[in-house]
Order: sequence, then structure tokens, then C-alpha cells
Amino acid sequence: MDVSTAADAELRYVALGDSYTIGTSVAEADRWPNRLIEALRAEPASALLLDLVANLAVNGRTSGDVVRAQLPALDALRPEFVSLLIGVNDVVQGVPEPTYRSNLGRIFEDLLGRLPIDRVLVVTTPDYTVTPSGADYGDPATQRAVIARNNAILTEVAGAQAVAVVDIFDISERAATDRTLVASDGLHPSGRQYALWVDRIVPVVRGLLDGS
Repeated sequence: MDVSTAADAELRYVALGDSYTIGTSVAEADRWPNRLIEALRAEPASALLLDLVANLAVNGRTSGDVVRAQLPALDALRPEFVSLLIGVNDVVQGVPEPTYRSNLGRIFEDLLGRLPIDRVLVVTTPDYTVTPSGADYGDPATQRAVIARNNAILTEVAGAQAVAVVDIFDISERAATDRTLVASDGLHPSGRQYALWVDRIVPVVRGLLDGS
């Protein structure tokens, strides 16, 4: 195999976000970005693949934190593909919806200044309120409604830029009756839930990478 050709076929992938992307309470291999690159590699005749060069996500981070800390780190990383999942801590910390919208605008302006539209992927925020510890972070009904509104804002802002969005909210809701989808901390997704996310994410990413 031509080593240079193999390297050229792997895009430098950087993941941005919060605990759902850094995979709090699961093994590194079970994080959804790691599962994504392995799933793509398992596909036959894949022309382009991803190389996860950095996962900049940090537990507890908000959209404002992405603007302040994660976007500047891209300068040195030179990404060729970026994913974004951010919003749950905006909900928990009571960040106003207009502020969340404004931060998203700044994030997409930065990302699309670096990358083509088909090299950016957005994933919605899951519903943590159905987990055993969900009520520790606000009234479940209220917080679920805010998560849903923030996901609508995220989808709207991304859609206005023609950025691909994968909605996993309904998958996360299955944790209400299937506790195998919850990590040992009683709050975050388990590796099994992330695998379900990736089943939905892979076709979208493959379409982006193949230009279809």
C-alpha cells in the first residue's frame, strides 16, 4: 500500500463540544467520535476516512466556552472535518436563548471560514431528563422543553448555513425505559447508546465525505 495515499485518504477530524462528545463515564473507545471513525473504517470501499486528531470537548462547557477556548485551538490543529455538539450546559446554566443563538452564529462563522460546508457536522443534544439522575439538574419537564428549543435553534442556525444536522434526541429518550442506554453515573449515555447514535450519524458523514 502507498503510505502517502492512505494518509491523504484520512481527513484530520476535530470534535468540539461538552460531556456528550468527550464521553463522560464511558471508555475512550465508546465515545461517539471514536465509534464513528471505527465504523467508517469498517465500511468496504470507503474512499475517505477520518483521523481523530483531537477531541476538544470538555465536561460542563457551554456554547460560549466553545467560542472562547475550543475555536482558537483549531488554528494549530488544522482540521479538515469538524463535529459540534453543544447546548446542554447552556440549558443547565440558564444561558438565554438569544445568547445561545448568537454563540452558534459565531461558531459557524468561524468553522465555515476554515472548512467547506460538507466538512462540518452538527449533532443535537440528548434528553438527559429521562435518566435516573436527570432531576438533579432542574425540573425534568421544564429542562426537556428547553433542550428541545435549543435543538430547534441549533437546527435552524445550522440549516441556514446548509450544515448537516443529525438529530439523536429521540434515541436518547429510549433511556427512560432502557437503562442499558445510561452510563454508570446515571446521567450520561452509555457506550451502547453512543453506538445507536453512530448508526444514524454514519450515513450522513458518508454522504458528506462522498459528496452525495
